[in-house]
This record gives sequence, C-alpha cells and structure tokens, in this order.
Amino acid sequence: MRLVIIGYGRMGKLVDQLAEAYGFEVANRLDIDNNAGGAGITAEAMRDVDVAIDFSTAAAISDNLPRLAEHKVNLVVGTTGWQDEEEALKQIAVAANIGVVAAANFSLGVNLFLALTERAAQLFRPHEDFGAWIHEVHHSAKIDAPSGTAFAMQSAMEAGRFDRDVDMASTRVGSAPGTHTVGFDGPEETIALTHTTRDRATFARGALEAARWVHGRRGWFTMRDVLGLG
Repeated sequence: MRLVIIGYGRMGKLVDQLAEAYGFEVANRLDIDNNAGGAGITAEAMRDVDVAIDFSTAAAISDNLPRLAEHKVNLVVGTTGWQDEEEALKQIAVAANIGVVAAANFSLGVNLFLALTERAAQLFRPHEDFGAWIHEVHHSAKIDAPSGTAFAMQSAMEAGRFDRDVDMASTRVGSAPGTHTVGFDGPEETIALTHTTRDRATFARGALEAARWVHGRRGWFTMRDVLGLG
C-alpha cells in the first residue's frame, strides 16, 4: 500500500520510520514547505496513493481533507482541535465516497481506556455519593487544553450516562507525552483509572493500524470501529 504523510514533525517522522513494518511504502511527505494551504495535494502527488495520514495542524485539516477527497484518497486524521468543523468535513468525505478515521488519540491503549471509562461511568452513575474528575498532563508545547482525549473521556462518561458534573483540569509541563486520569471520589474512598504514555510511537503505531484498516473502506470512522468496539 502507498502512503502519503502530511505534517512532517515529530509524529510524521515516527510514522515514516514505522510505515514499512505495517506494509506501507511512503509515496510522499508533505509539510508546510510544500503543502501550504493544501497546495501539495495534487493529482501527481496522489497518483496510486491508497491512504494519507495527517499529523499537521488543526488549521490545515480544512484545506487538506477536501483536496484528498477530490483525489479519492482515504485519510487518517491524527491531529486535534478542529472538531468544530467535523460535520462539514464529514459531509465532504461522504459525498466523495472516501474512508476517514478520525480520533482524538490513536493509542490503542487509550481507546481501550476510553471503553473502560464508559463502563466505569455506568457503574458509578447510580451511586450519587460519588463525584468524578478528569485530569490530563501534556508537554508544554501542546496548544489545545483540555486535550482532545480529555474531551473524549468526557464523552465516554456521557455515553455511560454519568449525569453529574465532572471537573476537568489540564497541566502543561516539560516534555510529558501524555497522562490521563479519570477518578471517582466517595465519602470514604477514591477510585482512579490512569493511562500513561511512555513513548509517542504508540500514536504512530495506532495511526498506521488505522490506515491499514481503512484501506478500501468508505465512510467516517473512529478508533472504536478500528478496534471492533462498536
């Protein structure tokens, strides 16, 4: 399978390093120098390309996705902060009959953690003495706060019908690749579930897994679909 990498920062370079192990040949690498405003997504650059992985910026997605749709290239969206535009972009993808996997976090562990969060919310919902919180820690260069994963945790709790206020806090410090905690606190006890990322390669591996899965598919998907979580 032929892959285009869009955004060639830390994550794009990790995807490049790991691509061959997932059965991909990297056909092109696009970044701000050759893809400003989506200008690098041309018929020539997309020739015989099966899927693109975009780890660029939130602002660039609205340029990149329509151009990829025009060239019938499936896409894995690996950046966050663009969700206000999701409905419009979803319509473009569906109209073009391409496949897109969009997720707040591509770590396989995080997505299983989100399923655990939903189940925990279901279990704690009837017990009104328990309050809940979400706390996430990321490196100081991360722009969006709370993170997309923290909002996904909040959505998971809503899916579990936890109907009480959930306090959410963010910390930006040093080089931390990401720690997320959901906690439940009662009168005499506290329960906390925590996912800690030790290596950013987990995000690249998850994105490549998603790219392999979405090859040949049509529609708008999440990592729950990739993992068969329904």
